[in-house]
Amino acid sequence: MEKPVYLDYSATTPVDPEVLDTMLPYFSEKFGNASSIHVKGKEARLAVEEAREKVAGLINASSAEEIIFTSGGTEADNMAISGTAAFSKDFGNHIVVTNIEHHAVFETCHHLEKQGFEVTFVPAEPDGIVDAEKIRQAVTDETILISTIYANNEIGTIQPVKDIAAIAMEYGIYSHTDAVQAISRENIDVKELGVDMLSLTAHKFYGPKGIGALYIRQGSQLTPIIYGGGQERGLRSGTESVPLIVGFGKAAEIAKRDMEAEIKRLKPLRDRLVEGVMQSIEGVLLNGSMEKRLPNNANFCFEGCAIEKTGPKEKPEDYFSMSWELNKHGICASAGAACTAAGVTPSHVLIALGRTVEQAQGALRFSLGKWTTEADIDKALEELPKLINRLREEKKAQA
Repeated sequence: MEKPVYLDYSATTPVDPEVLDTMLPYFSEKFGNASSIHVKGKEARLAVEEAREKVAGLINASSAEEIIFTSGGTEADNMAISGTAAFSKDFGNHIVVTNIEHHAVFETCHHLEKQGFEVTFVPAEPDGIVDAEKIRQAVTDETILISTIYANNEIGTIQPVKDIAAIAMEYGIYSHTDAVQAISRENIDVKELGVDMLSLTAHKFYGPKGIGALYIRQGSQLTPIIYGGGQERGLRSGTESVPLIVGFGKAAEIAKRDMEAEIKRLKPLRDRLVEGVMQSIEGVLLNGSMEKRLPNNANFCFEGCAIEKTGPKEKPEDYFSMSWELNKHGICASAGAACTAAGVTPSHVLIALGRTVEQAQGALRFSLGKWTTEADIDKALEELPKLINRLREEKKAQA
């Protein structure tokens, strides 16, 4: 069987062989609990703190102590938002976010609304960029936090986080950014950005799944959302997963080393894909700004491709998905809609940009990575027009 072309690096990345080699000893001979005081515990503790230094170095944090390890980006977002809300509830009950946030932020905010907090969802512009001045206009005397995704997980658009953080600082409000997609694809400096908190996770840049971190600027105050033995400065109790943390640290080290060269390599490949799609297929919409987007992201809506499957639906493939159709031709990409038990739910991000439900259900996200080649792009450009033409013919036949 021919090896599939993987163009879904925004969903997850393979573990870099260097990362895996670094992790392996910590599953066996270096197995100690980092909280133990004997020689095996000290060995594990040293590895954890070395990894913390590497993650801090990747984003230019002032101190490794500003890095709190979590189980991933979702927990980091929850810690930042819920932790800030709990600590600052006596000072205000209002949070400002954008309407194109990741679900980890959206659902946390919806949960807080049920607890009496007010949340303003500031709309993005049609190009997928949020106007910082609209963030300013949403601030009230009760605002305690502004949270803005650094780069959108679906369309890859990069937000004016530095400008928004400056607004938060001006009003004495905490600022947070979900930078999960941007790490290693943008050179991120938390000192330059001016944010109080930043979420990241290892598996988006060739580290292991199940490990992330929240950068918390010194002086920022959060209430813990997990209680126990007091690990991670008391903010995230629980025995540290030393192998995963070590892998995270190595991935951060590699990202810092290779980032500039990799960005330069990815941009021409992405542009080749975008130009090829736009030239070879009619009725295509590129979602989001081309200029202010990650170097590895291309998201399209294909007109006339939203097919309604009939009959009983018991498995994911029973629901129509463009990514599932493309997968049959050996190409792994993501749809702009998620398959759920209730059917196909259009992307809230694409709807926020003004796309119709039908357009959103005819969307595909391609995301490139370390092992993407020109041959991979050519394969996608060969198969995609044939798929789109076939789907459009099926759509006509349904009418």
